[in-house]
Amino acid sequence: MRRQTSYAKTGQVQKSWKIIDAEGIALGRLAAEVAVVLMGKHRPDYTPFVDCGDKVIVVNAKKVLLTGRKAETRMKAHYTGYPGGRKLESYGDVRDRVPERLISDAVRRMLPKNRLARVMLSNLSVYPDATHPHADRKPAVLKV
Repeated sequence: MRRQTSYAKTGQVQKSWKIIDAEGIALGRLAAEVAVVLMGKHRPDYTPFVDCGDKVIVVNAKKVLLTGRKAETRMKAHYTGYPGGRKLESYGDVRDRVPERLISDAVRRMLPKNRLARVMLSNLSVYPDATHPHADRKPAVLKV
């Protein structure tokens, strides 16, 4: 008796909606769980070269937990393109100013480094407070 491996096809994957409340959850634990769901590794029909992950909504991004002194000591850097244009900002300041960027960057770094990761990341929606425009999709609550 021969076993046959079945692969998911791009058009056949049924995507569901998941919602995660980030309040009081450590940033790394949240990002790891979201990355698994975006990649589709929680599904039995996971295929590495197909976008078979679900769509994820993260709410209360301003209340994500940074353990220890990471809010003051860990820095997020970006470069403006000009000489001497390296800008540093602490994770705590980024969380207060643009919490969506903090979570999406953490999730992006946990996804595979290829073209498919950009498609997976487009299935992520992050909102700073508890309101979101996807209530009509009836997302299932995802426990972290």
